[in-house]
Amino acid sequence: MAGELTLTDKLFRVAVWIKGLDAVGQLLGGVLLIFFTPRALTRIAHGIVTRDLLGPPTGPLAGHFEEAVQHFAGGARAFVIGYLLVHGLIKLGLVIALLRKEIRWYPVAIAALGLFVLFELIRGVQTHSLILPALTVLDIAIIVMVVKEYRELRRDSAEPEGNPNRRG
Repeated sequence: MAGELTLTDKLFRVAVWIKGLDAVGQLLGGVLLIFFTPRALTRIAHGIVTRDLLGPPTGPLAGHFEEAVQHFAGGARAFVIGYLLVHGLIKLGLVIALLRKEIRWYPVAIAALGLFVLFELIRGVQTHSLILPALTVLDIAIIVMVVKEYRELRRDSAEPEGNPNRRG
């Protein structure tokens, strides 16, 4: 039946929407960090850790969290804000293009996501991040889906209009 979405189509849309929410979250995070001083972030981190929301205050998760805040307060602030804003804007633009099925932007999305993966891998090794490997796996899965969708769209655009097997 024409117009009915396959499981792959549904997964692609879900993945793109997740990236869109991630992009909005990054943009909001970048904007909020502009207004939070490093000292305020340190107080927030200490408050979270001392309330045992991340396990024991001396536990590994709490240690990673406090270390990240100290690193941020110690000079990485401008980098983090810039990264969140630029990364969020790029992703949001690509998400909009993918949801609109603007085929000319698919190769750009694939390349951008590939660069994000490369950056996440490098940064993950440098910082020993626990979150970056998960984001990398998600980005690789999304790249695979974008490539598949791109191939299908290109194939469908090359088929004659009257083909009954054409996707809707």
